[in-house]
Amino acid sequence: MSKGKIAIIMGSQSDLKVMSEAAKVLEELEVNYELTIVSAHRTPERMMEFGKSARKNGFHAIIAGAGGAAHLPGMVAAFTTLPVIGVPVKSSNSIDGWDSVLSILQMPGGVPVATVALDGAKNAGLLAAQIISNFDKDAAKKLEIYKSEMKDKVLKSAEEVEKNGWKSGKVGF
Repeated sequence: MSKGKIAIIMGSQSDLKVMSEAAKVLEELEVNYELTIVSAHRTPERMMEFGKSARKNGFHAIIAGAGGAAHLPGMVAAFTTLPVIGVPVKSSNSIDGWDSVLSILQMPGGVPVATVALDGAKNAGLLAAQIISNFDKDAAKKLEIYKSEMKDKVLKSAEEVEKNGWKSGKVGF
């Protein structure tokens, strides 16, 4: 298991389907994490305390997912010096996810939040693991293996497509 620890937080249980993708990739890479619900609007004191104590509690980065107005990543970033990775979530009260994307993406100077794609929790998990890999050789090695396996998968797919005649133009659309 890695020496680092990542926090995965979300505004409500309805975000869990998306945010579990970050947990899955961290598990695959054997990076420690904790996952919980911290609502910027319904539990602001909990959110403030979480942000203020995150470093003391051993976290090295925070992945924060939220839909709709999506204030959670930015508000947590206001209370910590740890890297915060925002995951915009396309929720039931969302305007096709754009409200969430823009709420996380358009942070004011001095309060940075790294933003991944809409529902991009998997990439948030990978980015958090890359942050950990700066000081954790085990995490760095796991990431190298992960990327190598991804490359091998793409090359195998390319080989199959080319074997079936697509490269030579034998197969039409």
